[in-house]
Amino acid sequence: MFTTLKNAFKIKEIRNKIFFTFLMLVVIRLGAQLPVPGVDRTYFARWFEQQTGDAFNFFDAFTGGSFINMSILALNITPYITSSIIMQLMTIAIPKLEEMQRDGADGRKKIASITRYVTVALALIESSVMAIGFGRQGLLATYNVMNIITVIAALTAGSAFLMWIGERITENGVGNGISIVLTINILSRIPQDITQLFEQFVIGRSIAKGVVAAIIIIAIIVLMVVLVIILNDGVRKIPVQYAKKMQGRKMVGGQTTNIPLKVNTSGVIPVIFASSLMQLPVVVCSLFNINGTGVWSEILRGLNSNYWCNPEHLVYSIGLVVYVLLVVFFAYFYTSITFNPMEIADNMKRQGGFIPGIRPGKPTSDYLSKLLNYIVFIGAIGLTIVCVVPYFFNGVFGASVSFGGTSLIIIVSVVLETVKQIESQMLVRNYKGFLND
Repeated sequence: MFTTLKNAFKIKEIRNKIFFTFLMLVVIRLGAQLPVPGVDRTYFARWFEQQTGDAFNFFDAFTGGSFINMSILALNITPYITSSIIMQLMTIAIPKLEEMQRDGADGRKKIASITRYVTVALALIESSVMAIGFGRQGLLATYNVMNIITVIAALTAGSAFLMWIGERITENGVGNGISIVLTINILSRIPQDITQLFEQFVIGRSIAKGVVAAIIIIAIIVLMVVLVIILNDGVRKIPVQYAKKMQGRKMVGGQTTNIPLKVNTSGVIPVIFASSLMQLPVVVCSLFNINGTGVWSEILRGLNSNYWCNPEHLVYSIGLVVYVLLVVFFAYFYTSITFNPMEIADNMKRQGGFIPGIRPGKPTSDYLSKLLNYIVFIGAIGLTIVCVVPYFFNGVFGASVSFGGTSLIIIVSVVLETVKQIESQMLVRNYKGFLND
């Protein structure tokens, strides 16, 4: 990776793209410090101290601290991510959108345009809920219509601005813009979290205990990063043989290729879906200032990851079991709607392709489905391990940090993907240079 970056800086065109991306990231971090007019910026800091739930902590980690500081980028890129997921699901459910996706570049441009409108609509809804729900509880310095409109406009504009920056990074920078915008916000919180871990477990202890604690912390982080890399790059290649056929006076075909099935076919989507579903009741109760009592209070605690793996409250770890089951379920669900074995089998049959030892048509589809089920299960277990390890240490040792397995998966995946894109741009440039010569 470092060799790739070193070689990239030797090429002026790619060096300019990296510099442009860096400038955009600086703009993002500066925007994260600009306050929304008419709000009490200390409100969320005080509010967080009174909360036992972690729903908004998770959201604040994704926004790089913009949420707790109530900056104009408080919503961050999350409305766009939600919009993209919605559009991806709707593309499968609505034939018109599916037809657009198959129309090539023009169709994808139309879907991208619709995604932008949905993003603005979601940002408008989220900012309205925040301005009205928290505004009456003390977020707004003066709770009136003008301040509410100001907050809604500022937060919506901030989210749209980040979406625009992400698209500019994709077009004029190193690519993968939206993911890079999300990653830089997560990365901005990690130094603070690492410092907190060392202050909690290393500093103030004896030299021997401090060294052991530091080694354990570093080892856990390294092992999790390695596991995420394995999950991200793990691929099962299914060989495909194409039969020879006569075209004119020549025999064509006969080549061998493969179908790459990723171990982690659904990426970080199952974790995001599971976390969102688990935290939805907590978020709703927090927004409307509903304090659960009795059984409802116990349910909310079970949904709260701060209580998971706690030796003093093991009963609440039932929520962790539900979380794991949701991750596995959404891994299968998302893969089932994005990967169609029957369609792949039909395309192979039309092109004269077959998997050695498997008959074309339905037997091929059944074989792919069976193999995919095994692969998805392995990927889901890997995702579960990465996400559960932080919860285990948080519950047992009280090592509370804002980033967890989800953040780590996003960071590692985006870094690897960005490096691959830089390598591909360097390769394309070398081919262009060769052709020009």
